[in-house]
Amino acid sequence: MQATRRTHPAGRHPDRLLPSEPQRRRIARELYEQVADLPIVSPHGHVPAALLAENRPFENPAELFITPDHYVTRLLHAHGVPLAELGVGAEPLSEEQARRSWRILCEHWARFAGTPMKYWLEDVLVGVFEVDELPDASNADALFDHLGERLRDPAYLPRALVESFNIETLATTDDPLSTLEHHAVLRDDPAFATDVIPTLRIEAAIDPAHPSWHRNVTALLAGAGGDDAFEPYLTAIAERRRVFAQHGAVSIDCALEDARTAVLPHGQLAELYLRARRGEATPLEKATFCAGMVSELARQSHDDGLVITLHVGSLRDYDAGLHRQYGPDRGCDIPLTTQFVEGLRPLLNEFGHDPAFHLVLFTLDETSWAREIAPLAGFYPSVYAGAPWWFLDEPEAILRYRSAVTGSIGFGKQSGFIDDTRALCSIPARHDMARRLDSAFLSKLVSEHRLSIDEAGSIIRQLSYELPRAAFRLGHFGH
Repeated sequence: MQATRRTHPAGRHPDRLLPSEPQRRRIARELYEQVADLPIVSPHGHVPAALLAENRPFENPAELFITPDHYVTRLLHAHGVPLAELGVGAEPLSEEQARRSWRILCEHWARFAGTPMKYWLEDVLVGVFEVDELPDASNADALFDHLGERLRDPAYLPRALVESFNIETLATTDDPLSTLEHHAVLRDDPAFATDVIPTLRIEAAIDPAHPSWHRNVTALLAGAGGDDAFEPYLTAIAERRRVFAQHGAVSIDCALEDARTAVLPHGQLAELYLRARRGEATPLEKATFCAGMVSELARQSHDDGLVITLHVGSLRDYDAGLHRQYGPDRGCDIPLTTQFVEGLRPLLNEFGHDPAFHLVLFTLDETSWAREIAPLAGFYPSVYAGAPWWFLDEPEAILRYRSAVTGSIGFGKQSGFIDDTRALCSIPARHDMARRLDSAFLSKLVSEHRLSIDEAGSIIRQLSYELPRAAFRLGHFGH
């Protein structure tokens, strides 16, 4: 493509995100170069396994960069662009629809200035798709054609991209009722080296307030003989855990508004279950049952070793009308204040010292990093501080996170970087961003003579590769 504008977008400067002070920049550059080419370990994310198993060409740039990425669509929506204009919910898009969606993104490119979305998109466009000019209204169609041509090249098929990104492990997030057939296809293909593993997304099976809970429980029980009683329900969940583990799963993900847990007598938990199934449970009883089931999940982890991740503090699908029209996960999540200390106390008093149990805590309330998450991770062997997530996975917040938790727990009880993305092509950009920021953070400690350069070199490798494997017990399961 012939360049008509800046040929080196700011997002691709070789020292991007590194400190501006010369001594620290030199140290950070040395650290970054040690890990720039390490394999990517992605133990929590949302790229669907079907995308890789079917390995079909991406239809068009809009369905690659826009409609599946609610980071992008929510900001465009905030600037007055209806989701329907972007093609959200209308996939597969016609070429006319896709081109219109792409034009809208290019016309609004300046709206993304200062955001991580702009950083990731530029990194992908330049580094993966060889785009040499910044998008705007005047070049939208030319860029669409250029990207479309690339997407027709076998080198841009989903599996080829994953291999070119040097992704060693890629975790998906899967419905409790998933057959995991696509994971089986990928694991049986000797030519595909990336380890694609499922994650059991569990809240829709344990929270009676979830709109799909009754339907999911009925389906789980049907597979266990249809007896609508508490013991078969627990057995059915344990069986799903077993099946997921057989397909390579290392973790269970639970996304809840708060971190309440309860260790309840078995009979009380069973009675709450029956009341919920009969439609008699109060909101408090539903919440109590869910809190009890989180602790039950921890008890089962003693037997099977699956890590539990808690994503807490997101009021999901805040806009009721948008949720009715487009369904869940369209970018309309709003952060909540979160509280972990009292909420997790029952669970941690029971299971916090269990060597077979790992609990990784994620929040959208960064005030809890230093106040609650780091002190918990700094005492309980089972607890790990999860990386910044959703609204907080941007450069300034990631550096605030390192400052907030490292003084209490060092580096070994942090999860390492978690990309948590639906956008396949953003995975290397996100991990590269994290490696640069960690290099910048460590360069400060080296320049202040708090760490030697050799110590920092060991730590940057841990953060980039070893810690996510440790926190998610990847070695424990033979990955």
